[in-house]
Amino acid sequence: MHPRAGASLSRRRFLALSAAGGATGAAALSGCAMRVSSGVSGGGETVTVMAKADDFSPELIRQARKDLGVKIVTVRYDITKLIGMMTNGAPPDLVRGVGATDAPYFAARDVMEDLDPYFARSDVLRAGDLDPVNDLWRYDGRTQGKGPRYGMAKDFSQDSMFWYNTALFDEAGVGHPPETEPVTYEEWLEDARRLTRRRNGQTTVFGGSYQGVLTPNLLASLTASAGGNLFTDDFSRIDFTTPEARKALAWYVEYGRSRVGPSIVQPDPNAWDGPTYQAGRMAMSNSGYWLGGLINTDKKLAPLSRLAPAPLFAGGRRVSPCQAGTGFWMPKKAKNKDAAWRVFEWFFGEGPARARASGGWGIPTLKSLRPLMPAREDYQKRVLKVQNAELRHFSVIAFTPYASADSLYALFNQEAPAAMNGHMSVDTLAGRLNSVMNEQLKRGKEQVG
Repeated sequence: MHPRAGASLSRRRFLALSAAGGATGAAALSGCAMRVSSGVSGGGETVTVMAKADDFSPELIRQARKDLGVKIVTVRYDITKLIGMMTNGAPPDLVRGVGATDAPYFAARDVMEDLDPYFARSDVLRAGDLDPVNDLWRYDGRTQGKGPRYGMAKDFSQDSMFWYNTALFDEAGVGHPPETEPVTYEEWLEDARRLTRRRNGQTTVFGGSYQGVLTPNLLASLTASAGGNLFTDDFSRIDFTTPEARKALAWYVEYGRSRVGPSIVQPDPNAWDGPTYQAGRMAMSNSGYWLGGLINTDKKLAPLSRLAPAPLFAGGRRVSPCQAGTGFWMPKKAKNKDAAWRVFEWFFGEGPARARASGGWGIPTLKSLRPLMPAREDYQKRVLKVQNAELRHFSVIAFTPYASADSLYALFNQEAPAAMNGHMSVDTLAGRLNSVMNEQLKRGKEQVG
């Protein structure tokens, strides 16, 4: 159960609640009366937004002041600072979050504002125009994807889709993947082996990168593709020993062992796929449509690049989830909710949303903005054809509310290197992961109730 309304919330209590979720914890705060936005355009209000630097540039902040009459003050996203601000009763008005993993975690701790009344009265963000990816920001107290809407994604990708460089495929004599039919994960890994290039013991070309957004929700997606669920029905436990989860884990361990791409045992010096792919040193990258924002700026690389559907396991089922859905949510204790909602509408449905859509940095989360996606060049039209066909296979893969993805990621990184280096069997790793992660989930369930 949640702490009773009006209960005092100390920093110790906040940290106790967040301990179950490690680095991205939050606390259950008492509610306050809903004040539904009337669509006000702003009258000199100040809205505090906790975000990363690339979410709200100085130019965007100036544009908000011009368009809305609202002053936006940004606070650098930092979970420790967020905990302090919420504990002290002065949270930001809007907070950056990853819908795929943050929404159930924070909603279960009763710190998020239910935005359904706001959406119901909005002329900008209409329910019928919302892409299904925004269901990542819904949680009914039990299952993600249902119930009240607590936030919205600014853009998205189906993150199991992958880009590939046709020139590197041709040099290696590897056939191109089909445009609308998925290869199997087994085929993907075999192609990655053939595409990898090494010289003097050093990798000069990665055959393929398949790290996902964060390993825990990547493994949840892989398990779904194998036909199962990584978590139990009530999300209170994780089980890597089921046939489907073991298949997913074994594939990912083999990916690490084979050294065909970046992993925790072979980090990419660039820290992410973009620069490596752009330099022609990575043949495949599972970054989804979003990476097109970078690829489109390189007029030599863009015509050589193709987008392919999400793979599936042999004998499994076709799923193509979003592993991020990054956006914003409003804390229950926010002080300036009407003005914050106006900023929310503007950011997700007006000028900034149109600019993101036309740049190719992700799929718009309003269906009405899809015509703005880049389609001028032949290669852009080809990518868009593949992406539009893939949208039919999107589904929400629910994540546990009892631990943060970051905390489970840290536990995976603690245990998995031994297996990826060949010093531990997959079955032993599965047992170790069950033990440490279920202890974390148990503590989280005890805190949330």
